[in-house]
Amino acid sequence: MGNGRKYFLHLLTPEELVARGMPASKAKLVINAFQVLVLSNEWLEELYCASCGQKRWYHLTKAPDSAISLRLASRDLWSQVAHVDPTMPNPTVGEFTRREARRLRDQKRMFE
Repeated sequence: MGNGRKYFLHLLTPEELVARGMPASKAKLVINAFQVLVLSNEWLEELYCASCGQKRWYHLTKAPDSAISLRLASRDLWSQVAHVDPTMPNPTVGEFTRREARRLRDQKRMFE
């Protein structure tokens, strides 16, 4: 859809599949066979929001007829994304770099 960062959802329990409309018996078979099921029709993507002028994370769902629905991503969806925690800063970025990025971002807001 966009060219922002994209993370596909990973399901680990049959209950998560049942919540998406799969029969319980089939959901148990799928999770037993695959351990982790990566959904190709649901993902979180960072997109630009024209109304607020910021990048935001959205939950996108692609229907069988190729229609895509989008809504703001809720915090609980991040537990279904592997190896990503949006509340934690990147550990490879130093405090100086983080501080300078905040300073430049705040400076930019003053001039807009």
